[in-house]
Amino acid sequence: MGDSRLASTRLFASKLLRLCMKEYDLIVIGTGSVMNIVEPMIQDNPNIRIAVIDKDEPGGICLTRGCIPSKILLYPAELVRKIEEARDLGIDTQIKKISFEFVMERMRKLIYADIDQIREGLSNSKNIDYYHELAEFIAPYTMRVKGTEIKSKMIFLCNGSKTMIPPIKGLDKVSYHTSDSAFKMKQLPESIAIVGGGYIAAEFGHFFASMGSRVTIIGRNPQFVPEEEPEVSALAKKVLSRHINIITNHEVKEVREISSGLKELVALDRKTGKTVTVTAREIMIASGRGPITDILHPEKSGIKTTPDGWIAVNEYLETSQPGIWALGDADGKYLFKHVANYESAIVYYNAILKRRVKVDYHAVPHGIFTYPEIAGVGMKEQEAIAKYGADKVLIGHHKYEDTAKGEALNVKDYFVKVIVEADTERILGAHIIGPEATTLIHEIIPLMYTPQQTYRPIRDMMHIHPALSEVVDRAFQSFMPPEHYHHTIEHSHQMVEA
Repeated sequence: MGDSRLASTRLFASKLLRLCMKEYDLIVIGTGSVMNIVEPMIQDNPNIRIAVIDKDEPGGICLTRGCIPSKILLYPAELVRKIEEARDLGIDTQIKKISFEFVMERMRKLIYADIDQIREGLSNSKNIDYYHELAEFIAPYTMRVKGTEIKSKMIFLCNGSKTMIPPIKGLDKVSYHTSDSAFKMKQLPESIAIVGGGYIAAEFGHFFASMGSRVTIIGRNPQFVPEEEPEVSALAKKVLSRHINIITNHEVKEVREISSGLKELVALDRKTGKTVTVTAREIMIASGRGPITDILHPEKSGIKTTPDGWIAVNEYLETSQPGIWALGDADGKYLFKHVANYESAIVYYNAILKRRVKVDYHAVPHGIFTYPEIAGVGMKEQEAIAKYGADKVLIGHHKYEDTAKGEALNVKDYFVKVIVEADTERILGAHIIGPEATTLIHEIIPLMYTPQQTYRPIRDMMHIHPALSEVVDRAFQSFMPPEHYHHTIEHSHQMVEA
């Protein structure tokens, strides 16, 4: 009798579970670049059922708290510096007032208009069940979201990343901002200390300083913006230091609140062992972004992760569990929106069209929208030399000021650096610092995606004279061996200092 009742209970529970379980053709985690795949899938199959899950506001990191809102803020900052520089051209200018509140509110208004539009589209789609909730794996191909179990044989993971908070003594006892929370600020801080010396610090430091804050950047790496070429980093630090106190090779060890809400940061010089103390009204942590994979519990679905915690994928962006794919920040390859967009196309080809297309990261571009702008693509010089040998690499270099447009702009020291393989004339990398760097780099990027990847089309084509793009053309006309290049730029620096 007891066994019969137990069997009936189990049967009822099994039926109840099946009733509660929702099965989909596709489950999507995230609402950023992965939506590039969802839209064509719906167009191709009007009856498709898709679960779209995002614990945050829809639109992905780039829209909600990343590249788009930051660039809306950085354009007014750029105007401030350009207006100041106009005095050197005989234009008597004066900035009477900068409304930080207006700049911030304009950004939020623009961003939330887009967020609301995406939310409305997700909520009203007949093909999509939109869950504004946290989700986790509970079994292979099975997730729990908002108390409901959902299942699909195809899952796309585009769950983003999170800000990394370093283990600084006392940090948990004071208020601080990150690149996520900074967009919610209502008042301009009279002073702000930014912990971290990378691109986030470079962009936000430029913004706050242009708005009128006293800014200090404290980076633990000996080189400011350490992912750039050393000469690019050195020039960026030199120019930005006109408005920002930049401290490199120092690690913040302790933070404490002192009188009247002021904060004190104690940083250790990693070379000498001495400490410096920085006082600021606000603190911003800009020490990079890391994986947020753990909240998904991927191990319960047989999905492997890397030693650093990112979702492990193969060269087709498929995880260790067939039918489950990862893209964007989730795979930890390159935390750029344009890379996530590219990867969404690769996943679409492989998961939907079954084409088996491999990812290709040989020419991933990036830009830093600080002042001056910085852009790069492909290899750095030392990477190229390590792979091909110093005798097989040539460096091209040209300064903005040595072109007609650069001279008209009254700019000094900014340059284009290109790296090519001597025998094949193949472009290996390019690095630019100066006005419109993130636009100029696109003269070079398309050629790196051609079969030969040669610089010859730039040399052979006509450039508008006197357009700023001539500086790229001239860089490809001034090749020299690496040793000669460094001797040349060192001599140039000595002449300037003299």
